Amino acid sequence: MTSAIVTRWSRAFVATGVAFFVCWQLAIVAGIGRPATVVLGLYGFVFSVVFGKAYALLPSYFERELAVAHAPMVHLPLATGGVVGLFVSATGIGPGVRSFPWELLGALCWFGGCLVFVGTLGWTVRDNLTGRETGTGSVNEHRRRVDRASNAFVPAVLAYLLAGGVLPVIEGLGVDGPVPGGPPTTHLLAAGTAALLVFVIGFRLLPRFTVTTPRLVLVALVLPAGAIAPALLAVDFLGGTLFRLGAVLQALAVTGFAVAVGDMYRRTDRDRVGFHGVLAGALCGIAAVGLGLFVALVGVETGILEAHVRLAVGGFLGLTIVGVSYQFYPPAIGSTPGVDDRTALVSIALLAVGIGLEALGYLAAIDGVTTAGQFVVLVGALCYAFVIGAIFLEQR
Repeated sequence: MTSAIVTRWSRAFVATGVAFFVCWQLAIVAGIGRPATVVLGLYGFVFSVVFGKAYALLPSYFERELAVAHAPMVHLPLATGGVVGLFVSATGIGPGVRSFPWELLGALCWFGGCLVFVGTLGWTVRDNLTGRETGTGSVNEHRRRVDRASNAFVPAVLAYLLAGGVLPVIEGLGVDGPVPGGPPTTHLLAAGTAALLVFVIGFRLLPRFTVTTPRLVLVALVLPAGAIAPALLAVDFLGGTLFRLGAVLQALAVTGFAVAVGDMYRRTDRDRVGFHGVLAGALCGIAAVGLGLFVALVGVETGILEAHVRLAVGGFLGLTIVGVSYQFYPPAIGSTPGVDDRTALVSIALLAVGIGLEALGYLAAIDGVTTAGQFVVLVGALCYAFVIGAIFLEQR
């Protein structure tokens, strides 16, 4: 019963995330500013899917069952309401936006959801905090070291989530926090929580999907670097030595993960459409951290910042999520006309090409190229939503 409840609400989180993905691309095409679109992309799309799959996966990775099966049911409306409040505040468009504290309400709702998430998972694994018990079966005995190493960094993921979640609340109350709002907070959430969780779950999931084993040297490089870098980026954002060190460590983590993904992709004899999305996301990640290094070591340029954000959130995180989604919800099982691996591959290609065009347009300051890329990404997002939505409807 617990498993069925968690599965149902995990799927509801993913469906909400897919809806926010489409809304995100529509907002970008409509010309809404980056602060508002980042809310839809990061808080809405990325974290809705992250929360949903984490509820379903992380307890089993610690050889436990989710302690409170209905926690996702409580969390989902808080998370969704938080995204709406933060988005309305960022756009300045909405009922009573000037007189009503939309930002504070949104931040409180979203942080409340984070507390439900962290509290539930913490209580679930309270007697296995280091993750030594991994739920790894005898057939995967050779992967146990990697599984334990991945589990050990889950507390860092949760710590970054709490830090990144509470800072907008502090800012909304008009109090100066230890880390400024805006991009520093975004880095705590995007790099500290989402990207680090991609590394953690990726090193557990992808070897099983590809029937390979990641190189231990890459695991040993990626996880510590990915855990340390976001804190340095946030506390010294656009500053001096600490910021540059954080940028270097983040680049090492993302590049190391991309090499691991490419290596497993090369060695596998399985052909799954989702692999292409994960690989495309990894390549976007390399480009994103390369631009981040330029900002840290050379200086800030508007076009580079815009391209960095798009490649990081839409490319690395977005395409990775799309690829993994197709692993969990295979298009090949669909019976709806047009729902198949070919459509899924088209959606991945459209998203990858579109994000690449957007980044190129930002870097070259060619608005037409940027706009074309945005429309291509929107079509890709609609294809992705069509495939996942059809599968969900069929499996009701």
